[in-house]
Amino acid sequence: MHDDREIEDIDDVPVDDTEHKNEEHCDDDLSSQLQDAEERVLRAQAEIENVRKRGQRQLEDALRYGEMALLRDILPVLDNIERAIEASESTTNVETLREGFRMTGSQIEKLLENHGCEAIKTDNEVFDPTVHEAISQQPGNGAEPGTVIGVTSRGYVLHDRVVRPAQVIVAAGN
Repeated sequence: MHDDREIEDIDDVPVDDTEHKNEEHCDDDLSSQLQDAEERVLRAQAEIENVRKRGQRQLEDALRYGEMALLRDILPVLDNIERAIEASESTTNVETLREGFRMTGSQIEKLLENHGCEAIKTDNEVFDPTVHEAISQQPGNGAEPGTVIGVTSRGYVLHDRVVRPAQVIVAAGN
């Protein structure tokens, strides 16, 4: 059985346009997705740059104004010192002035503690070169050699760092 229709040459068969349109549509979708991805990347890069700049500004502000809390706390102490100076001009009572200085000193010590700064322990402590600076040795009068027997300048630590080592006198061996 032979079909009445003649077999057409395959090259003469018209190509279905839907395949070509599907490829173009697919290319448009990919192009659109690529463009969206590039825009998201650019937005993400801009956001990262903004976060970096904001972080840098915050760090600079923290370094520049980090002492603000300490200054707010120390200003009342300065006010008390100025009042003591004024009072010293109108009184001859040395004991009252001495008590005023003790109170001001205690106020400063409390302020330092509130900010994480503490005095280095020295009384009858074994000399520790990480926090003490020996400025001389003297006979210990019963104290163990290498023990701190005197302080010429108090030392301080801020959290775990030495701000200033304590200058001490150490008991010498016999």
